[in-house]
Amino acid sequence: MSAVDRRAEQLDTIAAVLLTDRRDKLAELLTDQDVETLKHLVNQGMGENTLRALTSDLAYLEAWSVAATGSPLPWPAPEALLRKFVAHHLWDPSRREDDAEHGMPEAVTLELRQSGFLRTAGPHAPATVQRRLANWSTLTKWRGLDGVFSSPSVKSAMRHAIRATPLQRRRKSTKAVTGDVLAKLLATCGGDSLCDLRDRAILMVAFASGGRRRSELAGLRREQLTVEAPVVGEGGSPLPSLSIHLGRTKNSGLSQDEVVYLTGRPVDALNAWLKAAKIDSGSVFRAIDRWGNVSRRALDPKAVNDIVKRRVAAAGLERAEFSAHGLRSGYLTEAANLGVPLPEAMEQSRHRSVQQASSYYNSATRRSGRAARVLS
Repeated sequence: MSAVDRRAEQLDTIAAVLLTDRRDKLAELLTDQDVETLKHLVNQGMGENTLRALTSDLAYLEAWSVAATGSPLPWPAPEALLRKFVAHHLWDPSRREDDAEHGMPEAVTLELRQSGFLRTAGPHAPATVQRRLANWSTLTKWRGLDGVFSSPSVKSAMRHAIRATPLQRRRKSTKAVTGDVLAKLLATCGGDSLCDLRDRAILMVAFASGGRRRSELAGLRREQLTVEAPVVGEGGSPLPSLSIHLGRTKNSGLSQDEVVYLTGRPVDALNAWLKAAKIDSGSVFRAIDRWGNVSRRALDPKAVNDIVKRRVAAAGLERAEFSAHGLRSGYLTEAANLGVPLPEAMEQSRHRSVQQASSYYNSATRRSGRAARVLS
């Protein structure tokens, strides 16, 4: 058995943390020690979302190292390599016009683009570079090694590079999927076909459960759903209710089981899909082939984003302006517009950062507040 085949077999044992369309590529790219580190992290009980992020960044770092130096990542990484990574990803486009050596070399860019690891043009967002350096540092520590990520020269390189880099990129979803936008998307899947029922359930569950991440939607299983006692509606009629046990999430502790609740129409939409697709156990949201057959496997997280964009286009909106992340930002924006207290909204969205969550509230308050209506 070749080294690549052996790594592929080992990666299959930790498939939950891998992107399905990258597993074979990872087997070629990652080293034996990389795979052992990932297996160790799985055994330590690290959350799946965190593991996916670490795996994705490790794959990118290995691909960059091979393209930039001709060799896999050295562990621990020397300062010179860290500074090279910063210089390749944070640079000034105006300076690049006069200095072809400034920024990432064309040969490195081409190799990363051809291998599917580089999709954007120009410098990266500082936050992306900082995250990859942080995950690089984390992986170094998990290998029992001491890194130099906090050295003065690396910190100085980051500061100077960030100053030279243009303003950060826009949010993952340029526009939030607020209530009015969601209504337009739902109108495109109001039929009784399996695709309409599934997409309607995805949109309503994602939004009403606090703006769930696409990985959480794709990984949702029937066993995570618990029927709760009906909730009394405004007119006194009972509304169906259920809880979603998310388990460990990106923001929760190791042993904490995150729970969010659905009430009313989202529950009806979800139940309609489960009944039509005859799903009693296993993955909740699944692929549907051209003949209308429901797959036994879960949707890929990317497919959730594709569904949102397809419904955006069907609603006559601009695809580039919305993504699955817009459901998450849209939930908080809509909650702010409706006057829902921030702590209550955060209980449902499971945000841990008040600063991040409150940014949506601050925007809503500024639009409707007195400061914006001085001359109204």
